[in-house]
Amino acid sequence: MHQTNFLVREPLLDPQQRVVGYELTWQHNPGVTPTQAELEDLVGFVAAHVNDANGWLLRDKTLFLQAVPAMLSTDALYDMPPEHTVLSIHTKELANPDTMAAVQALRAGGVGILLRNCDIARAGNRLPTLASYVEVRFSGADVAAQARTYAALKQSQVAMVGRPVTTWYDFDACAALGINAFVGKLHLTPRPGPEIKGLNPAQTIILQLMQMVQANADVPKIEGVLKRDAALSYKLLRYINSVGVGAGREKVQSLKQAITLLGYQPLHRWLTLLLATASTSGYSPVLLETAVVRGRLAELLGQGAVGKMEAENIFVAGMFSLLDRLLGIPMKEVLETIQLSDDVVAALLDRGGKYGPYLALAEACELNSALVSSLAASLHLTPEDVNKAHLSALAWTQNVTA
Repeated sequence: MHQTNFLVREPLLDPQQRVVGYELTWQHNPGVTPTQAELEDLVGFVAAHVNDANGWLLRDKTLFLQAVPAMLSTDALYDMPPEHTVLSIHTKELANPDTMAAVQALRAGGVGILLRNCDIARAGNRLPTLASYVEVRFSGADVAAQARTYAALKQSQVAMVGRPVTTWYDFDACAALGINAFVGKLHLTPRPGPEIKGLNPAQTIILQLMQMVQANADVPKIEGVLKRDAALSYKLLRYINSVGVGAGREKVQSLKQAITLLGYQPLHRWLTLLLATASTSGYSPVLLETAVVRGRLAELLGQGAVGKMEAENIFVAGMFSLLDRLLGIPMKEVLETIQLSDDVVAALLDRGGKYGPYLALAEACELNSALVSSLAASLHLTPEDVNKAHLSALAWTQNVTA
């Protein structure tokens, strides 16, 4: 099937703000229900790109996919790991005995079922036999009534997915109610924290190292700065000796050897990732994961046009585009603390320059945005190009953040 649509992802958070899974859909107009063919195409496409010879590429993440009764026996479902697959379906569909039988067969095979528009009180004790998840519509209006409704569910095996949870205040209220996962736009919203002005010592050293790497400073000088931070030195040695970086080599024990083996561009990328995790204000795990996915997606989208080496700069632009929220300081201040190329600065300030459009496209993929199609077309990227890059970025991020 020729792809004409674009993937949209929405993270599901647990009460600790960690991303436990993603809801994947095709871009759509509000109120429009995808067809059976479109939903089957989505399952098939996802199955083909998040599994390889090594197995499930998204590690511990679960994917939530919309379903209609006619697709519950589609072959593509057999290519998805059941323990990481959840199909969401309207409760009213279970009135059909054939649909109910298909749902029960999937559950017996380990596939998760999420019920939408479910009357929890009416379902009562039957709910655990029908579903593994139930969607609850959160409202800040009458929290006490909701608490009573959810109390029985908290004792059952049915997990609750709250929607829409659009503020951190609502998130805290949902967590207190015992809701297990949350869907909203919180992946783009800093978690309110203590007001801290300026950079902390760890961030300052990381920024200094990034500037030295960009200026091609001598290895001994970089080593000297690294030695001032024992935790940073430890992290670098652990990273260089990790699987995929130090495979097939004797253990690296000196910082000098680590810097030389890693190389300046990969070292700069590693420092960029580290800077985002060295935050003490506005930080949340979901915001960090979004920054990494955005950076990698923007990089992959631009590789064909600018080449693999230069696309490293697009990754930095993507990561830095959320750094103001991760560090809790304005973007202007971020740009004053580190020397970046004119093209990266243009991308960050107004999505301009030669990297800006790739960053804008990666951002649009995080939302159900009509801009995705026109941005992709302007960069001569097909929906399939964008969708493959999107899933590849998600998989890459799981390994990096792990």
